[in-house]
Amino acid sequence: MESEADRVVRLLAAQEQALALFDEIGARALIAPGRSERQVSNQIRDLAHEMFGVERHWHKRVVRAGPNTLHPYADNPPDRLIDADDIVFVDLGPVFAGWEADFGRTFVLGDDPVRHRLLADLPRVFDAGRTYFDAHPDVTGAELFAEAGRLAGAAGWTFGGPIAGHLVGEFPHARIPGNKIEYYVAPGSDRPMRRLDHDGRRCHWILEIHLVDETRAFGGFFEQLLDLGPSADTTASTGS
Repeated sequence: MESEADRVVRLLAAQEQALALFDEIGARALIAPGRSERQVSNQIRDLAHEMFGVERHWHKRVVRAGPNTLHPYADNPPDRLIDADDIVFVDLGPVFAGWEADFGRTFVLGDDPVRHRLLADLPRVFDAGRTYFDAHPDVTGAELFAEAGRLAGAAGWTFGGPIAGHLVGEFPHARIPGNKIEYYVAPGSDRPMRRLDHDGRRCHWILEIHLVDETRAFGGFFEQLLDLGPSADTTASTGS
């Protein structure tokens, strides 16, 4: 079994590679008008293999545009073409050398001020959620989920997902025993998040923020490590 220090190094390295992948997605303008969500997803799959030799993703690749951004992860809305004035989010779970990354970002095409406000609010709400986690040593997954919903409402949005995060590591999702709700930031997850997992290792967590505007029928998504690494990158992802 790897030491805790080695686990931290590997999780942070996986996230850094995911960040580099997203930077390249933007640099190559893969998210562009006229492309379908599925086409972009396949291009991202090929790019991850080209850059890092990624052979597998521990969860399905999610690319959603326009009204499809209202849907949480578990949904499978019909494939949609990206418009010239649109909002798109990407949620990826690439596996780097046997370690999970889970990373999500939002891209805005066009000049719509409300979409750009949502884009700017995503990392701010993430950082506020992390601040709450840091300030409450015994916080449970259910309590952090409730705070994520409160923060979304305070910013003028609705929280769009049934969870606000989960355990991350060496494929823990494939090995979660019994009542797995305790491994999610979700209602009913009533154990302290700062604890050891079933293998006796420290739990590390992903925080995911899904904000939606139900009236205008779009949303955005932001996801990265909660308890490790720096604060959210507040640089907006804007497509052209």
